[in-house]
Amino acid sequence: MIPELEQRLKKREIHPTAMRLLVLKKLQNSEHAISLNELEALFDQADKTTLYRTLKTFEKNKLVHSIDDGTGSMKYALCDESCDCLPEQAHMHFHCNKCELTFCMKEYNLPKIQLPKKFKAEETSLVVKGLCEKCS
Repeated sequence: MIPELEQRLKKREIHPTAMRLLVLKKLQNSEHAISLNELEALFDQADKTTLYRTLKTFEKNKLVHSIDDGTGSMKYALCDESCDCLPEQAHMHFHCNKCELTFCMKEYNLPKIQLPKKFKAEETSLVVKGLCEKCS
């Protein structure tokens, strides 16, 4: 599995280090978006700064995307291998008010928004809040 993970990093022009491979594996195994604090809790000994820098490197190279779900803690989720993080690839997210988990809803793309002249969108997001299937 490590060669597969290394290839995924190299494809995004990210040098594979031991920590980056471990973080990628954790993200790949997660069914929901995770925060920096959640990621830190998954490791026995990990420097929070290193984890933060790893996530930011992944985000810069479009391996993950960040989600502001309104909880005050940014969440991160693995992008699809074909994703270039273009506006037309943006999708909806769902935050459960009970279990506090945030999920990517990749099957629900955001509609293209027409803005007035001289307005330029830099990012779009849609977070639906409610109860997930386990909590409802």
